[in-house]
Amino acid sequence: MIDKTVASLEAAVAGIHDGAVVMISGFGGAGQPSELLEALIAQGAKDLTIVNNNAGNGDTGLAALMKAGRVRRILCSFPRQVDAYVFEELYRAGKIELELIPQGNLAERIRAAGAGIGAFYTPTGHGTLLAEGQETRTIDGRDYVLQYPIHADFALIRARKGDRWGNLVYRKTARNFGPIMATAAKCTIAQVDEIVALGSLDPETVVTPGIFVTRVVCPGAATPASA
Repeated sequence: MIDKTVASLEAAVAGIHDGAVVMISGFGGAGQPSELLEALIAQGAKDLTIVNNNAGNGDTGLAALMKAGRVRRILCSFPRQVDAYVFEELYRAGKIELELIPQGNLAERIRAAGAGIGAFYTPTGHGTLLAEGQETRTIDGRDYVLQYPIHADFALIRARKGDRWGNLVYRKTARNFGPIMATAAKCTIAQVDEIVALGSLDPETVVTPGIFVTRVVCPGAATPASA
């Protein structure tokens, strides 16, 4: 019987190793798997490379992971929002590396990893500092920059509901990066608000099929007996 649910957050993040590349879903707080991040801090993995849209908010979630000294490098598109003071302090002190990626390029590089695309050309970033040292090409009179996929060892994502096979549905904008990150990681760990019985999700509403999900955890809730 296929059952990808795990009983605890600790079990969900087990095996995340030092030096791992970890994708984290979320657009600010929307869709961020906060409880999984707290469990990762407690688990102790360090020297992590994080892939996320921004560089943390306040003192919680991703910001707390960075403040604990567990992040060596971050790939993101929006590192300087008003409450990203943890990242800013670490970056100015030379304690964290940054790869700045335009948001569309970030999303497409993640998607390309999941789709098996070796590389792609994009006009975004051409002629700027972000394109320095990168291969460029002129196509039909327009200049493009070659971009490579971003693969991950682990993806920590948040969904609204999931079943024991790992099928996931999302809530509105909390969907953001979760679906593409799920396809680009060797191990995808989904934090859900509710675990539902197998067959209760309308197949037409399933955004992430269970084939892309390794573990499902629902903090503070039990798996339905009928699942």
